Amino acid sequence: MRDVRGTARRTATRLGGVAAIGTAIGLALAPAAAACGGLVGENGTIQLVRTTTLAAYHDGVERYVTSFEFTGEGREVGSIVPLPDAPTSVERGGDWTLQRLAQEVAPPPPQAARADSAGSTAAGGATVLLETTIDALDITILEGGGDAVGQWAVDHGFFLTPDAPEVLDFYAARSPIFMAARFDASRAAELGQGAGDGTPIMLTIPTDDPWVPLRILGLGLGASQRVEADVFLLTDDEPALLAGGRGLTLDRSERAGASLLADLRADKGMEWVPDDLWLTYLQLDVPAADLTYDLAISTDASKPPRIADAGIDVAAARPVASAAESDGWVWPLVVGVSVAVLALAALAAIGRRDPEAVS
Repeated sequence: MRDVRGTARRTATRLGGVAAIGTAIGLALAPAAAACGGLVGENGTIQLVRTTTLAAYHDGVERYVTSFEFTGEGREVGSIVPLPDAPTSVERGGDWTLQRLAQEVAPPPPQAARADSAGSTAAGGATVLLETTIDALDITILEGGGDAVGQWAVDHGFFLTPDAPEVLDFYAARSPIFMAARFDASRAAELGQGAGDGTPIMLTIPTDDPWVPLRILGLGLGASQRVEADVFLLTDDEPALLAGGRGLTLDRSERAGASLLADLRADKGMEWVPDDLWLTYLQLDVPAADLTYDLAISTDASKPPRIADAGIDVAAARPVASAAESDGWVWPLVVGVSVAVLALAALAAIGRRDPEAVS
């Protein structure tokens, strides 16, 4: 990525150290949180602030709902979101789904519990799969490697931070699909949107390999800056979860209540919500320098989460535990012991066949 890396370095100098944008994610039905990424647009101090995302995975289809919220001044800002596969549709999300999920895990005071009201090739080699406009957001679904997506971003006015090439390559190795979202402040003003107002969007993604991007939340941040995110999962059954470091804790894991599912089902576009789901709620709170992993998920009781889906190697793998258990990182120990046992068993078998072979 020589060209993109060079552009990133020049851009960082021009921006004078402006941090890239990050969004928090929360997911449902199989994958968990998704993540939104950070690329900075021209002029001003607009930032994409913490938000919540729901990604639903049911019957082989992920429905990914996230809300983009912005603060600050300026004209435009953009964000990049890695996706596990190509969406078949991108539309405005429901009016209260994300707020209802947040209320479920941390009920607010009564007065606060309210709902806020394909196929062309782009510059740089990335293929534009879908384009749409939702309120003040211009959404583009891209397919391409890290180089291609990075070059597309540069050609379309995004300013890459120095770590962007490495992070884009990190995700492109697993999936070449990305969502680019550009926020137009002037259009938001025309629509009456103010700082902190969210625009929910929902992507419908057929996939058999859901995972949750977390690492991209630290894109462009200083090493000591903390990344905070809420992750909601709704799955048919209790999922197995695997990450790659400290900072992600499991706060809720239980069958979703009938009232919650009924409320979600009543929202716009959420009629697909079935009668029986498992609710998982996780919180991410970690320095950006330590956020080098994603969240791998398995909803099949016969299959463990794929280590590759967490973007890590075996030595770094960590099962996701509750806050009380988060210091008990046993995954590397289990792996190490298993390897040692297998090695000893192999040596013992060789010794039984040929005593001199191990003498």
